[in-house]
Formats: sequence, C-alpha cells, structure tokens
Amino acid sequence: MSDARTWWPHGAPATGRRSFDAVVLDTDGVITDSARVHAAAWKTAFDACLRDRPPDEPGDRRPFDVTTDYLRYVDGRSRQDGAAAFLAARGVPIPAGSPEDPPGTDTVGAVAAYKEQLFTRRLAEDGIEAYPGTLRLLRRLRTGPVPTAAVSASRHARELLTRAGVMPCLDALVDGGEAARMGLPGKPDPALFLEAAARLAVPPESCVVVEDALAGVEAGRRGGFGLVVGVDRTGGPGTAAALRDHGADLVVRDLADLLDDDAPPGRTEPPEEWA
Repeated sequence: MSDARTWWPHGAPATGRRSFDAVVLDTDGVITDSARVHAAAWKTAFDACLRDRPPDEPGDRRPFDVTTDYLRYVDGRSRQDGAAAFLAARGVPIPAGSPEDPPGTDTVGAVAAYKEQLFTRRLAEDGIEAYPGTLRLLRRLRTGPVPTAAVSASRHARELLTRAGVMPCLDALVDGGEAARMGLPGKPDPALFLEAAARLAVPPESCVVVEDALAGVEAGRRGGFGLVVGVDRTGGPGTAAALRDHGADLVVRDLADLLDDDAPPGRTEPPEEWA
C-alpha cells in the first residue's frame, strides 16, 4: 500500500514497522458502550443461577462482579462459552444443556439464553452509543484512507453498529452470526481477527488490533498481528497489567489517545454525513 493508506498510532512502541495498513477493532467496549449492558445482563442471569443452584463452597456463592468477573470469564467470548467458563469457575452444579434451551437457570444454555433475553430487552429500552474517542479515530482513519473492520462474538453487532451510526466508517464486519455460519472458533482463538484481516486483504502482521477483553488481546497476539492495543475503560487495579500480560503492546484509556493531533494524517474534519 502507498503511504497515504498507512497509519502509525500515536504513542505506539517501536516494533520495527514504520506504519500499519489496516485496523481491526472489537465492538463491545471498544467501539460501542455496550459492554456495560452485557455485564449488567450477565449479572442478573448469573446471580439468579447462583441463588437457584448454589455451589458447594460458600465462597463461590458471591455475586457476579461486573468488572473483574466480566473481564475474566465472559468479555469477548460467545454467550455459551462465557456462561460455561464462569459457572465452571464457581463450581456451579449445572448441566451444559443446549444453546436452544429456553431462558432459565437449569442449564448453561438456559443461563446464556436468559442473559440474551435481558440484553435484548435493555437494548430496546436504552439503546447504545459509540464512544466519542472511537468515532474520532474511525473518522480520521477513513480520511486516510486506512481500511478498518470490526469483529464481535455477539450476533447483535451489526444492529449495535448501525444504531450507533458507525457502519459508514467500516469496510468489513465479522460478527457472531457469521462466526457461527463459518464455524469460526471464539476468542482467544484468533479466527475472527484473521477473517477480518482477510476481508481487508491485508496480512495480519500489517494490521493493528484494538481490544478491551483479555481473551481478545490474547487472540490478537496469537494471530501474529503487527500491533495489539489494549483498551482499559475501567482503570481498575491491575487491568492494564493484565492486558499487557495477555499480549497488548500498548494500553490506552480511550481510542482518542491513539491520535496525534499535532500531525493529523489527511483531513481532520469528518465528512458532513458523519457529523
């Protein structure tokens, strides 16, 4: 690619590359402010399950934590995988069931379905917005133009991105529905990111991956991507260190931190239709 279609993130460490040819971003918690809604829905579903089917160990009966437990067990994973990981970690005596189970607390599949029901209801009631800093970054890359793609384990990703007005900024999207159709494994496997890079026709080593989930950061590292940026929205104790431990080259609080406003590539104002 020509220099007009490359980008070097502000604050990025030296990697031996002068620039990168594409950017692949996670959706929940990176592009849209939807991670909090997912986490709240998971808390209601998991806490109900912990009450109905309490683990043998009293210490394992503590409520689901929307920060630490969400990041450790469910963020970036499919619903079924996330539910299974948390319930297994707490020693909840519950069968796996099936993804087709109705919402409830009797099986892992039922808990995942209950979470889905809660999330869909809250999405309809409250809506979702994109992070302003992320929109600034996407619009700047668009004027480069640097190709961008979004990935998500959620089947709601296209709806979320459309409602948040982000789809015009993206060249490709690989969501949970497509992952299921193509048989792509979930994070920390890099398959979602690799598929997105392939759709942009850019090799992984020439791409930047941007992720807030530990599993997603690990996926970016496993996939051989040229730069892995971790996003720490919470600023919680140890979060940035955990992101680095899982493979992040750089950790930021907001994606606007990746912009060098003193030397902006191309036009700095977004096109009128994105205002």
